[in-house]
Amino acid sequence: MISRRNFLKNGTIAITGAALFSKCKIEAKVKNEILGVQLYCVRDEMKNDPIGTLKELATMGYTHVEHANYVDRKFYGYSANEFKKVLNDLGLKMPSGHTVMGKDHWDASKDDFTDSWKYTIEDAAVLEQEFVVSPWLDESLRKSYDDFVSFMDVFNKCGELCQQSGMKFGYHNHDFEFSGKLNGQVIFDLIMQKTDADKVVLQLDIGNMYIAGAKALDIVNKYPGRFENIHVKDMIKSEEEEHGFESTILGEGLVGTRAVTDLSREKGGTRVFIIEQESYQGKPPLECMKEDLAIMKKWGY
Repeated sequence: MISRRNFLKNGTIAITGAALFSKCKIEAKVKNEILGVQLYCVRDEMKNDPIGTLKELATMGYTHVEHANYVDRKFYGYSANEFKKVLNDLGLKMPSGHTVMGKDHWDASKDDFTDSWKYTIEDAAVLEQEFVVSPWLDESLRKSYDDFVSFMDVFNKCGELCQQSGMKFGYHNHDFEFSGKLNGQVIFDLIMQKTDADKVVLQLDIGNMYIAGAKALDIVNKYPGRFENIHVKDMIKSEEEEHGFESTILGEGLVGTRAVTDLSREKGGTRVFIIEQESYQGKPPLECMKEDLAIMKKWGY
């Protein structure tokens, strides 16, 4: 007969073992995750003192950043090799970056990308980026269904180009993708339909879409596995913004940020979480970045 003491002892061992197994599963699940910050959050600081700003972010505990400034083959005024050294010296990595790919980057007569866009991919590879993300789709490319579909083919071709350098091409949404339609279909749904999952990553901005009334939880459930890289953002109502919303400290807004990141981790295929906050409600931007990082770490990221 099993005594109560032995039953409790064996039960405790079993529970402890289960807990340890669960903990190991979670750790195994998230060990390849990346938590970073979009440098547009501190755009003025990066403009005035890029190295000093990056140093402050590193001191806070950030290990990864995403750029939003690539002009004339320079990142914040530094060549690819120079900026790579700046990051390395501070213990930072840049797995992702934003550079708009426009219609002027594709030469239809040659069925090829222009040299300027090829340089973009080349320089991103020097920085050892995993993702080259285009954060905008010009209005001229979404006026007609045929023009739009044609450019989605360019997206797929860019995915192939990036793959040649061991990277992935991504597209980052704003709000028009969820409010606009072509041939009766929502633009975001068309993007998902007309791009190949193995060539184009959708960097879901969970805050921008809220402006159009779209909910990230619905989108992640609708397109599981398509969101390897997301922008983590929260939104509040704002009378100052034309569209009626502005970003805020994570967890303090209307988006339900933690529920979205948890579902993205579980179902969206997400492993890269990029913090973005563009409005600060009177606080210094760097202070907001510190708060956002602490909140994400508290949530287990």
